[in-house]
Amino acid sequence: MPGAALILSLAACGSEHAPGDGAGGTGSVRPSASPATSLTVQVRASKDAAPTTWTLTCDPVGGDHPDGAKACAALRTGAASAFAKPRPDQMCTDIFGGPQTAQVTGTWNGKPVSATFGRADGCQVSRWNAVAPLFGNVVRN
Repeated sequence: MPGAALILSLAACGSEHAPGDGAGGTGSVRPSASPATSLTVQVRASKDAAPTTWTLTCDPVGGDHPDGAKACAALRTGAASAFAKPRPDQMCTDIFGGPQTAQVTGTWNGKPVSATFGRADGCQVSRWNAVAPLFGNVVRN
């Protein structure tokens, strides 16, 4: 009867995955409660201009941003540097890029974001350009 013992021990092994984790093909996939990136973007073409406001979600792309796919692609490549706080001792070129400003709030990759963008000097222009599609066609470079 050694063969029967082998069959019973193999039958008892089963999968190493927990029930319902999806690894064995019997679990279900539940969508997350909200996208990891959900932003409100407010852009002003000049100090006195009325703001334009859009919403944007990524993965999946949604909201009312005029080119959400392009904005999400820019966030994937440039948001880490654009959302980083500028160092107080950072030296910036004195090159005015324009009067445009933007405020971005919400979540990016599941982390809270509240960032202000401008184009008053080289450092600000660099941050702006890192995620420029997020701001729509306010500035054409």
